[in-house]
Amino acid sequence: MTDSTPAPASRNQFSRLLDKVTRILAQRDHSEAEVRRKIALSVQRAAFLKEAAPEPIDEDALEKVILWCHEHDWLNDARFAQRFIASRSRKGYGPQRIRMELTQKGINREQSEQAFEACEIDWATQAYDIAERKFGLPFPVEWKEKAKVQRFLQARGFFSEDIQAVFRNFDE
Repeated sequence: MTDSTPAPASRNQFSRLLDKVTRILAQRDHSEAEVRRKIALSVQRAAFLKEAAPEPIDEDALEKVILWCHEHDWLNDARFAQRFIASRSRKGYGPQRIRMELTQKGINREQSEQAFEACEIDWATQAYDIAERKFGLPFPVEWKEKAKVQRFLQARGFFSEDIQAVFRNFDE
């Protein structure tokens, strides 16, 4: 028997982990860090329901599953980041908030920046559209009402330059 042949227990662990990862990725794209976190949570949840100690995850089998998913392009952090940016921008969120959420999902700064460069979203226009949808036209001219719009856009994660452009470039 050679070293490359996995033991039956290891093969069983591999297939169970692959099954869990497949179900996770069937719902939507995930980052590698999200998949790892969800697998760990799945094991803990199963142990809680059985009222037993969580069974340890075979790290070697998990690495093989993650590698297999990367090889078959089921798991791709760059694709995940691009789709996540597109999705969150359609929901009205700005680049600062999306960057923070990508970091929370385990996407490093370099991949995040590459995804933002590839997305080609005009954030100033996006901020204008969201402000128009929320507050209607014409935009307020009084300071107090302008501040309300600015706070809303800031909470959505837009940069100050984009927020100022809403009032500066789109005055009618």
